Amino acid sequence: MLSYEVLAWIRGTPSPDKETLIFTINGALFQVFRNAMDPHRTNRVILLTGDGKGKTSSALGMVLRAAGHGLRVSVVQFIKQRTDTGEARALRLLPGVEHRVCGQGFVRERAGAAFEAHAQAARAGLALAAERLRDPACGMVVLDEVCGAVSLGLLDARAVAEALAGAAPGMIAVLTGRDAPPELATLADTVSVVSCVKHAYEQGRPPQRGVEW
Repeated sequence: MLSYEVLAWIRGTPSPDKETLIFTINGALFQVFRNAMDPHRTNRVILLTGDGKGKTSSALGMVLRAAGHGLRVSVVQFIKQRTDTGEARALRLLPGVEHRVCGQGFVRERAGAAFEAHAQAARAGLALAAERLRDPACGMVVLDEVCGAVSLGLLDARAVAEALAGAAPGMIAVLTGRDAPPELATLADTVSVVSCVKHAYEQGRPPQRGVEW
């Protein structure tokens, strides 16, 4: 690891924020290394939607794959609130993977103070996701349940599209959630629809650890 003095010399100007300076240089070096390893790397937008089970699970599989290749990954979850799920615990064990929960749980009302709290949480989550999308040190950003947030009126599809448009070169964006709006489906290069044929809920089975959470 380069020393602060050498990094400051490379930048040409001193910085009072040592950690920011180191992160900036390391991120630039990581980008150069990543492009050298995969010169044909392009920006990707993967959209996973539909009424069936498995959208988040599929996105988490991509996180595992990306982590295996040494990519830095940020998982931003909308609507969801729990931090004790199996995926939350597993993501904390993966090096280079960030997990941020930016939801308030189920949206039961479409107006009032409770709805506005949900909307504020969603906007904060989108601001964080946009920041990660712009970061050249990050290789993949998962916006889990972002389509649901749009369909519920917590976010504007145009705001999500703008965040995707600002992505750093080579960024992989993965969007999940029911009722994906046409604007996001048009932006995606890959769209998968997970359809529900049958579900354990319909048979009266409760959520099970390791399956639903």
